Amino acid sequence: MQVADAIRTKRAVRQFDGQPLDAASVHTILDAGRRAQSSKNTQPWLFLAIQDRDTLEAMSRLGRYAGHMAGAALAVAILTPDPAQRWSILFDAGQAAAYMQLAGWELGIGSCLATIYEPDTARQLLGHPDDLHLHVAISFGYPRDPSELSAPPHRGGRHSFEDVVRYEVWKDGA
Repeated sequence: MQVADAIRTKRAVRQFDGQPLDAASVHTILDAGRRAQSSKNTQPWLFLAIQDRDTLEAMSRLGRYAGHMAGAALAVAILTPDPAQRWSILFDAGQAAAYMQLAGWELGIGSCLATIYEPDTARQLLGHPDDLHLHVAISFGYPRDPSELSAPPHRGGRHSFEDVVRYEVWKDGA
């Protein structure tokens, strides 16, 4: 799959078929995140790969829209230093998340971000150190409906190019 095709066709997948991911696919996804670019090459992330069914179920209750993690084959918790230290920490974590999602998409694996609204509960569940923070986790799995991998993009799902791009200086409607 070409990168442009992955970007054009990638969509959030929230319903998974329950099939486990093989170790090579999990490694490919995690390695893509590891290889993401970051501000000043700080690489301010650690990834916690979660495949235990009970833990995935518990994670699904830690965010208002995190329910999809319950049916995932894998969740990746992206742990970072305190983002108050440097504004780019969450941007860099987002880069890693995007790389992992695109790597999964190329393998036919869907994914969806989940904001973690109960970080203290997550810390108790996952046992990560106090100096690491969890704001986002990503669910991964094979889509319950395989046609999601090849369906055309939803009409009206994206703002038009003209609505979001300006050149050189800001001009309304240009």
